[in-house]
Parts: sequence; structure tokens; C-alpha cells
Amino acid sequence: MTVKDLKAQLRNERLSARDAMSPENRASKSLAMADHAGEAVGFALGTIVSGFLPIRSEADLRPLMARFAVRGARLCVPAILDRQTIVFRELAEDAPLVDTGFGTVGPSADAAILDPEIMLVPLSAFDDRGHRIGYGAGHYDRAISRLRQKGLHPKLIGIAFDCQEVAHVPDEPHDISLDAILTESGLRFFASWIG
Repeated sequence: MTVKDLKAQLRNERLSARDAMSPENRASKSLAMADHAGEAVGFALGTIVSGFLPIRSEADLRPLMARFAVRGARLCVPAILDRQTIVFRELAEDAPLVDTGFGTVGPSADAAILDPEIMLVPLSAFDDRGHRIGYGAGHYDRAISRLRQKGLHPKLIGIAFDCQEVAHVPDEPHDISLDAILTESGLRFFASWIG
């Protein structure tokens, strides 16, 4: 089995486990995430934080993002421009949300495009070393690489439920590891910058 095949298998297994959770269970666990990280993630006033609005069975980060906003974060969410590219549009408090493609919603095209300093990263599977498997399209990997090419080094916090953890994510040289992982059980650090 190739690394690609193994990643696909782990992705399918962990997303199926996430999909099997009831909406009420996901909501409760999403609130626990906000409790664990709402004050624990350190950042300065005006720091740009990218979150995401939930699709399918993803964790609902809106309570966590609201806490970050109260603490002075400037929020943004991804918008898919094409099969290769996502950008991060500012999520203003009263701005209407529009269809942004591939089942996602977010700010309209006239919202400011921001470069996140902290990124809350969706994923399908993760391990205890901070390695992740995304959804397979590579949007976040390319977005992070573009930011790094600009000399920026966003801090990466993976967002998942405990059921998405696996014993080992097969990693390749191009894979980007996480600085932390946030689940309903807490915030686990792989780097010392948080807090």
C-alpha cells in the first residue's frame, strides 16, 4: 500500500467516525473546545486568526472564534477560489455570508483578504506528533506554503474530535506539521509558542 493509499484509508475511516457522531454530541464537544482554548491561546490585540465555518460534520468553531474576537483577534475564514487556491477573507461582525463554493459559506468577494498569523486548521486525521491528514485537496498546505514564501510563519492549530486521532500519520517531506491540536479533551501543544 502506498503512502497516498494509506492516507486515503485513514481519512475515510476517521471521517466516517466523525460523521457517526450525533449533531448534539458534536455541538457539545465544540463548546468544550471553546472552553479549552478560548483563553489558553496567547495572542496580541489585532492578531489575525483564521477559523472556518463548519461544513458536513466538522466542529463548530463559532463559539471559539467569538471568544477570540472579544479578546481582540481579527477574524477571517477561507474562501475557495478554485481547485488549487484558498484565500482568507475578513469575517466582520455584521457582514452577510454568501455561498463561497464547494458547500462553504463566508464573506463576499469584497471582504478584505488577510494573511493569518494563527490558523485553525480543519483535518480528517491526526497523530500525537502533530502530523495531520487533510481532506485530500491540499488547499491548506498550498496556502501555508504561500504564506511562508512571503516570509510569514502562521501558527497552526489543528481542529478535530478525539475520534479522529490515529496511531501514526504517514508523513512525507512536503507535509506541514501542526503546532497544536484542539479536541474536546483539550489543547495539546507540539510547540512552545502557545499560552
